[in-house]
Amino acid sequence: MAATISGPIEIPGKCFDRATSPERAKSHPVIVGQSPAMTKLFSIIQRVAPTDSSVLITGATGTGKELVARAIHDQSARRNSSFVDINCSAIPETLIEAELFGYQRGSFTGALANTCGLFEKASGGTVFLDEVDALNLSAQAKLLRVLQERTVRRIGARTNLAIDVRVISATNCNLGQAVAEGRFRPDLYYRLRVLPIQLPELCTRGNDVSLLIAHFLRLKAQREGIATRRFTAEAMRALTEYPWPGNVRELENAVEYAVAIGTGEELGLDDLPVELSAGITKTTSNDLRQVLQAYMSDSVPLAEIEKRYILSVLQQFGGNQVRAAAALGIDRSKLYRRLKQYGVMAVKFIQEEDADGLQLRTWNTGVSPSV
Repeated sequence: MAATISGPIEIPGKCFDRATSPERAKSHPVIVGQSPAMTKLFSIIQRVAPTDSSVLITGATGTGKELVARAIHDQSARRNSSFVDINCSAIPETLIEAELFGYQRGSFTGALANTCGLFEKASGGTVFLDEVDALNLSAQAKLLRVLQERTVRRIGARTNLAIDVRVISATNCNLGQAVAEGRFRPDLYYRLRVLPIQLPELCTRGNDVSLLIAHFLRLKAQREGIATRRFTAEAMRALTEYPWPGNVRELENAVEYAVAIGTGEELGLDDLPVELSAGITKTTSNDLRQVLQAYMSDSVPLAEIEKRYILSVLQQFGGNQVRAAAALGIDRSKLYRRLKQYGVMAVKFIQEEDADGLQLRTWNTGVSPSV
């Protein structure tokens, strides 16, 4: 079973949630995963959530830093209070202090009324500072005072206002390097990273890609009120072998693209973004070219060439016996006999009933089906 977190948290054998209604599940994004890296992350979230210490979340773009911040808030004692997310890079430098800490009427041109800042609005809850490295040095100094004294002073005000907030910050850059270069205050850096959390990249999470694909397909179907669709074996191969430089966000966008472009119940290779389909086509072409070169050089017996070619075609179609037999120009029973003959030495196969007939799927036996 896949572990999910943020909103409903489901972990194998356990369930932590304060509202498990379908409406809540639909409105709260979840983090899906069961890889060792994600299991460790879920454990860290559950341990740091009850504390009030500052958390610094680091990780590449698209790894889910805001979702982790929300998960920490949802599992804390502040869950019933505000969660205020602030994208520091989206606020003009001249307005950062006014947005964060508020201002008094007449303190500058356009200040027509007393206005509380985002820290005041979040009092009792959590402030999430995304891309915290974008804060200028002046705003960093004021943020440091807020963390130290638990008070804010509006621009133009003469008194401080007590606040009760937990600060969670996030960045996709190396803050330690920013400190060394003088772009980030070292005292603020150590205040923010009391509890540091590093998020894993999608390419290091193994089978989580398949879990996320299934999750996004279900989510898309729920939002649009349509039947859940599925990817062909060939398309799934392209999705699972792609390195995902944009991480989970890129994967979600690819699934959404395929659902929008595809017209059938099954989504194929042609329904994927071009960078994914091009990668799988290149790999398959290289495999077949190697088989042909081996045949032309007479370096191996004909029976071995036949074996390599059949397994290469089978791999091309993601283990689908029906499609591989059609491509080879033989009936399925003959292909099955050949695979049974090769299976003892090359790879172990199992049969599984599927919508379009029997599929052959490989089990990892220490021998690769691509020869």
